[in-house]
Amino acid sequence: MRVRFLTVLATAFFLLGSAFAQETVFNVPSGDILAHGKTYGELDLAYQYSGGLASYTPRVVVGLGKRVEAGLNINGMGTPGDLQTTLTPTIKWKAYDGGKNGWAFLVGDNLFLPVQNRTYNAGNYLYAEFTKTWRTGTRATFGAYHFSRNVVANAQRAGGQFAIEQPVGSRLSVAADWYTGNHALGYFTPGVVLKLTPKLTWYGCYEIGNHGASSGNRVFLAELGWNFN
Repeated sequence: MRVRFLTVLATAFFLLGSAFAQETVFNVPSGDILAHGKTYGELDLAYQYSGGLASYTPRVVVGLGKRVEAGLNINGMGTPGDLQTTLTPTIKWKAYDGGKNGWAFLVGDNLFLPVQNRTYNAGNYLYAEFTKTWRTGTRATFGAYHFSRNVVANAQRAGGQFAIEQPVGSRLSVAADWYTGNHALGYFTPGVVLKLTPKLTWYGCYEIGNHGASSGNRVFLAELGWNFN
């Protein structure tokens, strides 16, 4: 029963992919907001060696102005198994920006719309989070989330989302993020972020499941991001 549960959990993770079209640390939405008219694209590639599962998730984000950005990603593309393509429009708003005091407050929402081999009609992810940035560049994120039924589990899920980011020089940062709970995004994810060029960024990380890590619930995730302007 435990093995079957882990298989379902891992499959759900790969069908969901990296679930968020806003700018993220790795999975948890970051405190960044694109400026008006700016566009950012990303391709996420995930691989779970214990189950031979792989997925890829393209996404794009656009700055709308007034500390708001919106995006779209395409989840559910992976192998092996049937494609479960899910369109995910999103929006993120920095409701408060404290400037020199380093504090910010953000809220966001993701709408999940399965369009291929769907197992549910629609789903939602709502969150709110605070960020604190120090003069050293260190930034901490802490907040709460709610997923509707069938998005990351067969029931509603709510809990905490956290992240820490630390620049190491002008081009390299180390970071980690974490979703609490037992569901398809319940992972602790440490990794690095490398600015390869002014437009191209590479993210490399290793995801460790909140449950079943010793049984293979661990994932390699690589992301390539491109700033179009």
